[in-house]
Amino acid sequence: MRSEQLTRPPVRGGATDATAVAHPNIALIKYWGKSDERLFLPRTDSLSMTLDIFPTTTRVRLAPDADRDTVTFNGERAGGEAARRIAAFLDLVRERAGSTERAVVDTENTVPTGAGLASSASGFAALAVAASAAYGLDGDPRALSRLARRGSGSASRSIFGDFAVWHAGTDDLSSYAEPVDAAAGLDPALVVAVVNAGPKEVSSREAMRRTVDTSPLFEPWALSSKDDLLDMRSALSLGDLDAVGEVAERNALGMHATMLAARPAVRYMSPASLTVLDAVLQLRRDGVPAYVTMDAGPNVKVLCRRADSGRVATAVRAAAPDSAVHTAGPGRGARLLTEDGR
Repeated sequence: MRSEQLTRPPVRGGATDATAVAHPNIALIKYWGKSDERLFLPRTDSLSMTLDIFPTTTRVRLAPDADRDTVTFNGERAGGEAARRIAAFLDLVRERAGSTERAVVDTENTVPTGAGLASSASGFAALAVAASAAYGLDGDPRALSRLARRGSGSASRSIFGDFAVWHAGTDDLSSYAEPVDAAAGLDPALVVAVVNAGPKEVSSREAMRRTVDTSPLFEPWALSSKDDLLDMRSALSLGDLDAVGEVAERNALGMHATMLAARPAVRYMSPASLTVLDAVLQLRRDGVPAYVTMDAGPNVKVLCRRADSGRVATAVRAAAPDSAVHTAGPGRGARLLTEDGR
């Protein structure tokens, strides 16, 4: 399996109107904690799998006569913090393009927002690609990854398909994602259990700050994450899905342990989350290789072989009957769409 890079024809002078689609990614080696909040530089490297479900489609149209940016989110006018973040991101694009033109942004997002399902990753990856094309930036994938990072750190990885590693870096130029090759025989699936699609009580941004500043477990986890990344890359290159799952599970549970040790504690796991975790342990006892990963939210992702995904999904539904269960495979990177949607 070779990670797909975003490809597109160079844009000369700006398309004035561009539409892009991107998918969320789920980190198998987690991003948790920033070393620079302004530049979105992470404390550690991370590695993810881009999904083939929950796309975000974003259209950016330049509006020369407008005095401000307009943002529509799933058909409704956006305001507040969401609109502010998008306008700030467009300011970065305009600065690089040498433009002062405002834009109309129309986003259709199928990811539950703010629930720990990487909605900001697909959102800012799609926005980075569409805005770069509309404003005439001829950015290569690495440049787009750096740009997407400024909207949401994990968006740097959604520029790429399949598996991607995000290098933490020390400044704007050295912090970017790039594809990671995996063995051809690896055929993974992620069974996603949405036990709660609502927004989190504690935002990821606040939880990261609190964990880094107060948790005595954060620094040991960050140090061990370096070894986890080496082990993960080795497992992917060998096509060893069991090793991939074991490393992903220990890294994710370690991250949640750092949050529980924060002061005051940050607890995203719910009773339904723990019920799914118990179901996954039972699957392993029954001889089905399945492994848990969780981001900043109660929703659980279960890594397994594609051939086992039906059985895993059935077990997850039985454990959490009120949850929505989706099965994802590796997805494509962010890309521009033509006028007919291709």
